[in-house]
Amino acid sequence: MAEELGATLDPTGLSKYRDKIINGPVVSTFLWLGIPPFLNQLVFIAYNVADTYWLSCYDELCVSVPRQVFPVLMLFQALVMATNAACLSIVSQYVGAKAYKNASLEASRFFTAACLSGIALNIIFLTLREQIFSWLVFTPPEIFNEVMTFSAVTAFDVLFMSIAFTFTTLLQSVGDTRRPAIINMAAVAINIALDPFLVLGITPFPRLGVVGAALTDVMGKIISISGQMYILRKSYPMLKLRFTRDFNFEWVRLVLRIGFPVLSFGTMNGVAFVLQQRLINMLGIIVTTAFSIGFVIIQIVDGTLFGLCQATAIMVGQSLGAANSKRAREVALKTTAIVFVIVAIGAAVVYPFRWSIISIFTSDTNIIEETQRFLHVMLPLLPFFGICINVMSVGRGSGHTAIPTTIEIVRIWTIRIVLGYFLAFTFGMGSMGIWMPFSFSNAIGGIALAIWTKYGKWDKAVVKTT
Repeated sequence: MAEELGATLDPTGLSKYRDKIINGPVVSTFLWLGIPPFLNQLVFIAYNVADTYWLSCYDELCVSVPRQVFPVLMLFQALVMATNAACLSIVSQYVGAKAYKNASLEASRFFTAACLSGIALNIIFLTLREQIFSWLVFTPPEIFNEVMTFSAVTAFDVLFMSIAFTFTTLLQSVGDTRRPAIINMAAVAINIALDPFLVLGITPFPRLGVVGAALTDVMGKIISISGQMYILRKSYPMLKLRFTRDFNFEWVRLVLRIGFPVLSFGTMNGVAFVLQQRLINMLGIIVTTAFSIGFVIIQIVDGTLFGLCQATAIMVGQSLGAANSKRAREVALKTTAIVFVIVAIGAAVVYPFRWSIISIFTSDTNIIEETQRFLHVMLPLLPFFGICINVMSVGRGSGHTAIPTTIEIVRIWTIRIVLGYFLAFTFGMGSMGIWMPFSFSNAIGGIALAIWTKYGKWDKAVVKTT
């Protein structure tokens, strides 16, 4: 049945990547698929670094503003991440099985869901942001007004991100990781170029500060949506994206089966990061700023993995769709090892130069010393965080997300939040009471997830193609 569908419904190249993904050498295919989103993420990290630098030129304390909003965005994006986890798993497995008509229907369903959820999340964020940052995040008064103006613009980034990320997921599901990566890199490159003009007010632009930084984010999402929509219509007309009411109970149940664990993780992860930011904010503006700078430097080491590990999900999903569970497990184990080594090398390179890197963003000796303490604790165990990221991609690609999600929730809530609170405030360890559990949680979670990858029963497809 699936083969017949493939023979009659693939005049547009949906399967041109399939054979290489499910039959090619694991390592070279992983790099072939992963390098484009890796480079895309690298450009995005370059933007974050540049954004932090220009904000530090505007006002050193303002480097903390995006970091105040980030955990709240994680919370609001949980629904988007959940539906896209289901989208990648379902569409990639239908493509792997050559059931292209089914893949087209799913594309329209997830596109419709993305638009509706994006609008709803935008309205909720705009309405509740003052309460969120005043009493939930406990934003320091020195930067509260800047956070409010930044978040007002960022609310629209939530809307456009929902649509842009869905387009990226659809293209990745068929194995096309290069062109969406190129489009996103171009969008971010434009952001990088415009950032100093909008933040610092270089002629002819007004001096907008944090608002300028937020505006470039929104502009980038709009560019990404336009470019990816063109690719989908031009290269994959079989994926006819349209608003649809064709939702049924079976579809909702399958999406919930795959996406609910991710939604639970995203929600609890978002709340955990909000509470973690609150704990940090309670220690004062110096610690808050140090964490913001330190996090940007950590992203230099591990941030690209969020792009690279997308290849793992694609390869696992299409391998299971092709009923090749042995290859899916081989992909999971080999890519996890590769990711661990890459992060270890990155951490080893950055560690000796951490003081010099910190000094780029601030001249305040108190902030420099606090950031140095954060990196001294975080960098040695950071490779285990790479395992966490890659194994979550294994869960996304296979559709078996419950166990890795549970492990992630436990490591973040029990170690980072609960233990962090007691060490920092009950035992009076201050900022080190936050930094140490943050690092240890990566090691504990990474080891547990590696064991699940090796021995867990996740190597069965979640879609039926006959």
